[in-house]
Amino acid sequence: MNRRHCAAAAITLVCALGLLTVPVQAMAAPTPDASPSPSPSASASAPAVPSPAAPSSEKDLEKIREQIETLYRQAGAATDAYNLAEEQTKKQSGEIVKLAKAIVDGQARIAELKDRAGAQAREQYRNGGLPPGAQLVLSDDPQLFLDGVNKVRTSQQASKTVLAELTRTQEDLETYTQDASSNWHKLEANRVKQAEAKKKINAQIAAAEKLESRLAKEERARLRQLEQDAANRAQSAWLATRPTPNVDVSGATTAAGKAAVAFATAQIGKPYVWGATGPGSYDCSGLTSQAWAAAGRPIPRTSQEQWRLLPRIDIQDMRPGDLIIYHADASHVGMYVGDGAIVHSPRPGRHVTLAGAGSMKILGVVRPDR
Repeated sequence: MNRRHCAAAAITLVCALGLLTVPVQAMAAPTPDASPSPSPSASASAPAVPSPAAPSSEKDLEKIREQIETLYRQAGAATDAYNLAEEQTKKQSGEIVKLAKAIVDGQARIAELKDRAGAQAREQYRNGGLPPGAQLVLSDDPQLFLDGVNKVRTSQQASKTVLAELTRTQEDLETYTQDASSNWHKLEANRVKQAEAKKKINAQIAAAEKLESRLAKEERARLRQLEQDAANRAQSAWLATRPTPNVDVSGATTAAGKAAVAFATAQIGKPYVWGATGPGSYDCSGLTSQAWAAAGRPIPRTSQEQWRLLPRIDIQDMRPGDLIIYHADASHVGMYVGDGAIVHSPRPGRHVTLAGAGSMKILGVVRPDR
């Protein structure tokens, strides 16, 4: 690669760094008006919302509850996809910054090495255009010949060193440029994933809010009670079939686990906002990841990555601070606080709260400090 090509690549990447300093912000879905409706872009991916007359039976309300729960679960899965794409975008941005700096440093090093090679060439020219070895052969002074042998060897080694380093630096520079280009493509791909996930999140939330907004005030209260009843039934069923806890293990909560629980429970009452990691609001994995970061044990940002990467344990060995992963797609997470309860950030329209550990379908349990 010639110098002009590398310089152009470096300048292009350095100029692009201005764009990388602008983060992709996770925005909460807007608060709906009295009669909300999804935007034209959102409606393309949102499920059709039925428009029957206001329901009058528990059966009708239960059907709507199930529809709303499905919509919010789909929004939760899309939120996890958004959060993962955001994390990958940050990583790629950081890699490009490092590579751009390496390219600039490499250009400076090449310029320095070429100056040194040029100085050696000029020195040879000042000596009559003859290489040092030839000058010694033509010398009729034996002592000068002997004294100059080491100088010749030193000069030859210096020249070889300069040329070898110049070649190596040029090769490194070409690799840096190729890596930067690859990371740039990955960055753009992750930005596309974020945009798609954001569209889906807003569509699902808008559809759920529209369903609920069509209910009368009394029906919304009954709907909320149906949600609580469903959670209670699931919790009771889980407690009835739950393996006997291993007291020795569950009682051995670490200092880090206690710190994580203390942080998470201190957030009770703060609203759910998708993509949020505090301090004023959280999504489900934003709460758990920040709680463990506060305890000095950083963990993956998303519930799916927490499930994939953290050590898994048997549910009977669960202790406070462990994370319970929910649903088959690992799209929700809560922190176990003991006595069969979790603290979690449920969904849009809700706040960080305590709930039964078995109130949702459990996929498994992971332990950040194992």
